[in-house]
Amino acid sequence: MIQITENQSEIVARARLIMTPNYRPQPVVFVHGEGPYLYDKDGKKYLDFSAGIAVSCLGHGHPVLTNAIAEQAKSLLHVSNLYFNQAQIDCAEALLDASFAKRVFFCNSGAEANEAGMKMARRYMRLVRKVDRFKFICTINSFHGRTWAAISATGQSHYQEGFGPLVPGFVHVPYGDAAAIEAAIDDETCAVLVEPIQGEGGLIVPDVSYLKALREICDRKGVLLMFDEVQTGVGRTGKLWAYEHSGITPDLMSIAKGLAGGVPIGALLCTEEVAKGFAPGAHASTFGGNPLACRAASTVLRVIRQEGLVEHVARVGLHLKEQINALSSRVPGCTGARGLGLLAGLGVDPKIIDRTAVIDRARELGLLLTQAGPDALRLTPPFIVGRHHIDVAVDLLERALKGEGQT
Repeated sequence: MIQITENQSEIVARARLIMTPNYRPQPVVFVHGEGPYLYDKDGKKYLDFSAGIAVSCLGHGHPVLTNAIAEQAKSLLHVSNLYFNQAQIDCAEALLDASFAKRVFFCNSGAEANEAGMKMARRYMRLVRKVDRFKFICTINSFHGRTWAAISATGQSHYQEGFGPLVPGFVHVPYGDAAAIEAAIDDETCAVLVEPIQGEGGLIVPDVSYLKALREICDRKGVLLMFDEVQTGVGRTGKLWAYEHSGITPDLMSIAKGLAGGVPIGALLCTEEVAKGFAPGAHASTFGGNPLACRAASTVLRVIRQEGLVEHVARVGLHLKEQINALSSRVPGCTGARGLGLLAGLGVDPKIIDRTAVIDRARELGLLLTQAGPDALRLTPPFIVGRHHIDVAVDLLERALKGEGQT
């Protein structure tokens, strides 16, 4: 039985005895959050520039979101997709009104959304177009989730170690190289699957012409274009969807992370035509589209619109980039700002800077951040942060880079 007198260290020790060893959590237990701040079991306050890995887009304890979740929990939590529920329909309409899509499938995570998209694309080719196209062209350093097909699509070998043989039919080419994509397409290619911005791969933003070229190539070659917007979507890059920066639209798009502000949800958005790949029984998710998650997602979308948070992200994202570049000029081993909007990062030379040590020191100073790719520190604060929060965060990061915060 849990003892209410347990301190943080005792809780951490207990967790390490019973949890599977696939995570390396930092030795802190959070119990409360407010706005862009988290508080641990010992009462220490942290500026949260992790946001649950780009999930808590409205910050912690946003009153509109928490009230909506509480209200929904009192009325209806779950009924399954054997029946309709209004929260799901409302959320679907909100997503379709705000995007290119005409159909939506709900699930519980980004990996599941990618699985749904890959299944839909293959089934569409075989049962609708009547062609045996099954291959996916993906990119090196991509990340698409932790399920078996998702790690097969992922272009980073360390995520695949020990899980082979992988699912066949995935070809990987360099990111940002449209000519390499075109050269890899053959008569068995079903779709091109890319992130508009590589997140886990290191916060890599391609030239604006890249996605435009992919749209033209896919149309000309008769293959589908699928965007993984699990990390880039729902306003994080200063547009509601990252594809909007390029002025083109995909055929399918996976989303998750910030969609419900912390409640688990994923969704696949697609055109009317590609949705023909699914028929009754073709795919399902027991918890997908449950009333609680959908009510939360609808609320997040409404708050983002009403509070002008996409525009705010674009503005403060520019300030964050400027501050990171200024920091980079002062600290040896730093290589400049990465990313777009509040999907931001600081490039570092791993031969000079130990990112894990920096993250630990930043935490001791009261700043939470993560890493991405082989050479970047990632900053993904909630959309509600102000310029003053950014200034404090960058100051704490600089102090951590210079060796402060060691215990």
